[in-house]
Amino acid sequence: MSEQGKPSLKIRGTAEYKELSVEDAIRLLDTTIDGLTESEASNRIGIFGPNEITGKKKNPLLEFFSRYWGPMPWLLELAMVLSIVLHHNLEAGIIFALLTINAVVGYTQAQGSQKALEALKRRLAIKARVLRDGKWAVQDAGGIVPGDIISVGLGDVVPADAKMMTGELSMDQSVLTGESLPVDDRQSAIIYSSSIVKRGEARCLVVNTGGNTYFGKTAELVKIAKPKSHQEQIMLAIVRYMMYLGIAALIVVAIDAVFLKTGIVSILTFAVIFLMGAIPVALPAVLTIVQAVGATELVRKGVLVTRLDSIEDAASIDVLCLDKTGTITQNKLSVTETIPFANYKEEDVIKVSALASEQSGKDAIDATVVEYSKIAKADLSLYEQLSFTPFEPSTKKAEAIVSVGGKRFRAIKGAPQMVMALCKGLNEQARATGAKKVEELSSKGYRTLGVARSEGDDLDNIQFVGFLALSDPPRPDSKDMIEGARALGVKPIMLTGDHIAIAREIARQVSVGSKIIRIEELKGLSEEEQAKMVEECDGFAEIYPEDKYKIVKLLQSQGHQVGMTGDGVNDAPALKQAEMGISVSESSDVAKASASMVITEPGIKVIIDAIKTSRHIYQRMLTWVLNKVTKVIQVIGLLTAGFFLFHDTVLSLLGMALLIFANDFVTMSLATDNVKYTANPNKWNVRNITFASLVIGALMIAEGGIALFIGDHYFHLEFVKLQTFIMLLLVFTSQFRVYIVRERKYFWSSRPGRELVISTAGALIVFTLLGIFGGIVPSLTWYQVLFVLGLSAVFTFAIDLPKYLAFKRFGL
Repeated sequence: MSEQGKPSLKIRGTAEYKELSVEDAIRLLDTTIDGLTESEASNRIGIFGPNEITGKKKNPLLEFFSRYWGPMPWLLELAMVLSIVLHHNLEAGIIFALLTINAVVGYTQAQGSQKALEALKRRLAIKARVLRDGKWAVQDAGGIVPGDIISVGLGDVVPADAKMMTGELSMDQSVLTGESLPVDDRQSAIIYSSSIVKRGEARCLVVNTGGNTYFGKTAELVKIAKPKSHQEQIMLAIVRYMMYLGIAALIVVAIDAVFLKTGIVSILTFAVIFLMGAIPVALPAVLTIVQAVGATELVRKGVLVTRLDSIEDAASIDVLCLDKTGTITQNKLSVTETIPFANYKEEDVIKVSALASEQSGKDAIDATVVEYSKIAKADLSLYEQLSFTPFEPSTKKAEAIVSVGGKRFRAIKGAPQMVMALCKGLNEQARATGAKKVEELSSKGYRTLGVARSEGDDLDNIQFVGFLALSDPPRPDSKDMIEGARALGVKPIMLTGDHIAIAREIARQVSVGSKIIRIEELKGLSEEEQAKMVEECDGFAEIYPEDKYKIVKLLQSQGHQVGMTGDGVNDAPALKQAEMGISVSESSDVAKASASMVITEPGIKVIIDAIKTSRHIYQRMLTWVLNKVTKVIQVIGLLTAGFFLFHDTVLSLLGMALLIFANDFVTMSLATDNVKYTANPNKWNVRNITFASLVIGALMIAEGGIALFIGDHYFHLEFVKLQTFIMLLLVFTSQFRVYIVRERKYFWSSRPGRELVISTAGALIVFTLLGIFGGIVPSLTWYQVLFVLGLSAVFTFAIDLPKYLAFKRFGL
């Protein structure tokens, strides 16, 4: 609290200082034009906190052990406890091993917002010139507090939100707002933390620091931004449907067991087998491996994946939000048009504008003009720049005195109206023509420069030479990428902080669409109305970081899965929130840390490769899930039928563990299977997957019934050998079944991957030998093993037609 009679210090939004005069802001912050003392600054650190972004750190051990907590782990842990109660310690150990594999894989791949926050901290770790105790000193920006007086100049990164007290500045705010062109500010204007001074010098009053700055608010959005885990939703849905089936079967069996007085041990054994059979134990590990293989494929194409589950999510992307500046465009000013005036030529416009520029300065416009003159191969070797006056906001022009062939002339460039006003020889018609041309270029969103020079010996005889139109042009591959996305059923939406005119012109050039509106048009609408408008529009202009984040959230609220591309701090929250956040190669560290995919090479066309690869991954995972669900239906149905026939479990606990290994883990080789991507976004529909699998599973239950009959009545097997017979049937069937479910049409429509063929062949050989020689399970004769192998192959491939019809019926 300040002394009596002075205002109390409290945190206020930066926007509150915008309309205040410098004097009122100084009074409100209880400071003076000579700055704070060191002791006052120390006290304010306690009130406002350090000038840095803080984040909550998680305990690594707790983070790891949390992987053992949740619906799926609980069920597996229950199965493990029951196994120990039944003295099946080997099976309990196998279940624990499976749990631990999933925990380790999940933990090592976990991506939080901590990395993004660390990048934000590094960006704030800069130096600043601060006025303390009446003296200027260079200090770490982390020690700056509201009420400090700072000085910023050409090339400086602004260390905090501040109000300009004196001077004039040209600011690059693209990292925050996405505006591609520098913004001119003068006394009393607000300049924002992390923006860069491109021209001028100013003394400023710090109004907010750290997490209270505009930049800091972006960091807060990064911390809270997180898309729903579709991977987790899918897994839980699969578990739920499988558990419905398993519990129903267990209840039926338990009732029968109670009437037959078969004992609690049999019921518990049956419960453990059902739990092990129903839960997709290997699903998290399989999903991670499949995604990792996809990530490796994308690395070869120039895309680095930082969050594995985003690869699977990308298959369902139906809307792609594209940041304009730096993503669709190059975030680099370029000369778009050269328009000569009167009797001058294009070459004259280029030469004079280059001579009116500082050849080695940091000014963005000067650098652009000089670079263009080199590209245009304008010969300036005969010209000598005798003096140069840089651009000043007050005069709105830059000029030079140039010598050529012993004569001197003035070269001028600047705001068209100001430059044309210097040309006394222009008649009204010429001025009207020039004004019309400027208006035409402005309607396209271009920044226009007027170019003039003196003629003859009179340096004040200024003649208008022509115009230069500047813009941030689209990347060469932007249009192809957008058209490619649309061909894949993905709607592109452009987001930009730029003016509506610039947004519409760029949207026209890259074929985004024609319905581009200002973000303010959403204000006053209900959330439902806002979401509907966002769905209907092709792009939004004049937006801020929280608007991009909000648009992504609104689209997600309508059931859309959203991709987002960006390159700046202003894009970070939306990149983090989107199911697929992609930062381009020139992105800020913050954008890269927030994105789930980072393009490592120039261009954005690889986004289409990312979508196609993700759809390949979806098809591979769909095959694994279909195989798993079908196996669960087959196993539960067969075990239930077997219990009624034999009043015991026709598959041992060890047999179930071996089956899980053969079916769930061997088929990890699907990660590299040959698949085709679809022309439209993929959506997980667990209900349809279950019903389609039910058709195949029901037929395979019938196959199991045939095997039970033959094993009991024809081979006259002892019960323990019958359990081996059924285990082999289920293992062999699971290997052959993957060949029919991997193809949505007939199984011969595509060639399976080499790794899949090798792994399934290996499993068939190992289990054939296990069946013949035994060891850990009772052995069978060689012809009994070969019989069950042949039955599995013939029956499985024979049901390919019903499978095709079921997949077609349920839209798989």
